[in-house]
Amino acid sequence: MNHKQHVFVSSVQKELEDERVVTQNLLNTDPFLSGHCTPVLYEFEPASPDRDLEGCLKALDASQVYLLIVGSRSGREIDDISVTHLEYRHAKERKLPILIFIKGDRGVHRDAGTGRLLEEIDADGYKYKRFGNVIDLQKEVRVALVKVLEECFGIAPSSDENEIAQQTIEATSPFESHLMRRARWMDLDHDIARQMIAAAEGRDPAMVSMPDLLTAASLRGLVWRDPESGEHFATAAGVVLLAKDPSGVFPQCRILADAYRSTEPDGDPRDHEDIRAPMPVAIDRAIAFIDRNTRHPMTVVGLNRVRLDEYPVEALREAMVNAVAHRQYEDAGRKIMLEVFFDRVVVSSPGLPPAPITLTSLRTGRYRPCSRNPVIAQCLSYFHRIEERGSGFRRMREQMLNHGLNQPLFGTDTGYFQVIFPGPADDLDRLRVPAFASGVLVTPAIEAQLNERQRKMVALLATGETLTSRRCEEEFGVTRDTATRDFGLLMKLGLAVRKGRGRSTGYVLAERK
Repeated sequence: MNHKQHVFVSSVQKELEDERVVTQNLLNTDPFLSGHCTPVLYEFEPASPDRDLEGCLKALDASQVYLLIVGSRSGREIDDISVTHLEYRHAKERKLPILIFIKGDRGVHRDAGTGRLLEEIDADGYKYKRFGNVIDLQKEVRVALVKVLEECFGIAPSSDENEIAQQTIEATSPFESHLMRRARWMDLDHDIARQMIAAAEGRDPAMVSMPDLLTAASLRGLVWRDPESGEHFATAAGVVLLAKDPSGVFPQCRILADAYRSTEPDGDPRDHEDIRAPMPVAIDRAIAFIDRNTRHPMTVVGLNRVRLDEYPVEALREAMVNAVAHRQYEDAGRKIMLEVFFDRVVVSSPGLPPAPITLTSLRTGRYRPCSRNPVIAQCLSYFHRIEERGSGFRRMREQMLNHGLNQPLFGTDTGYFQVIFPGPADDLDRLRVPAFASGVLVTPAIEAQLNERQRKMVALLATGETLTSRRCEEEFGVTRDTATRDFGLLMKLGLAVRKGRGRSTGYVLAERK
């Protein structure tokens, strides 16, 4: 079982709240760090400074890494020394790995308490990194933590994890970590928050108490605590995901849906909806909009009548989740657009794919996933049970092929990123019965990976036969090496399993899970 290292984030809360939230979000969303680290941010401030220090040191005692962010102010003091300074000394006494990040260059004016802390750090010989903004801080923190995890705990990231992290940091917008006082915790949709947190933690929603809910929302970068008033407010990400009407704070947080009678837009759509709701709910309403404005022919499977959907629902959901998770939220003038035509469905999201992702890489599937809004993307992956890391575009292609339709098209139009789902138009007979309903073993997406000989092999297996390399050599005129490669592919695709050893080796049809 993987044991996560607790990283204590020490800083003056009032001055460096942005930096604290961004550091917390990095540890929660980075593909490597999130698997091996848990951020610890002590934010409860009792009336007594002594009690405040007691709580901080207790949390620090349970941590394995000390991460200090220094600004210009020293914060609360006890006997002329700041709590942050005392935390630093305690981390030294415990001989914890100490990582230090200083905001601004040497010319920045800092108060006397901060000056004394920096002098002590210099005298102790600790190395530190300077940063100018939160993007620089994320880069420096990740590099330092990766080094500590490798040197002190023997944990190292893969090259893929490093590349995804680098691209995500470069692409990350500061929008979602923005702190504001316009949406209070008590005014958010706690039912949606409870569903999301329960899904993330594998818990029964009914068992998530309000204090647990607030703590979990804070740890995931959705809520922050104002140190002056002690009140909790939503971050920008929290507004998008949990505000009952996010457009009341951010006008761009809406989905404009139109359904047209023909293949072209006109001024009189047959159905229209301006969807304003917490984005997890808005996505469900968008899917319901498509459902009521598309056709659902009936077909017979065995003794049952099965209702077909004109489009694969999960592919549409994937596109809507991507539109919400990866859109450019800084563009306050544009909303997500959903258009249903007679022959296609179009989802348009403001902003082009973040670098280094290009349309070419999306179309070929050769890219590393990264997100402009990693906190929003992660939370939506919990809520909609969609795998956050990996190719959602690949899944959309497979789902469309398995449904009997052409692959989705990816493009751009006047600053929008578009996913276009070609429909069946007049040919509803091309729609495939879902595999779960028909017992289909070989889906079109899998079939596309097989050559003619391999398709015949699967057909023989489906009749209950056991195939051997010798049988394939004789029947298909291939070498033993070719037959071995064929069986290797069929096993990889989950179509065949090997039985026996040596000369008794044979292959049978894999059982469906």
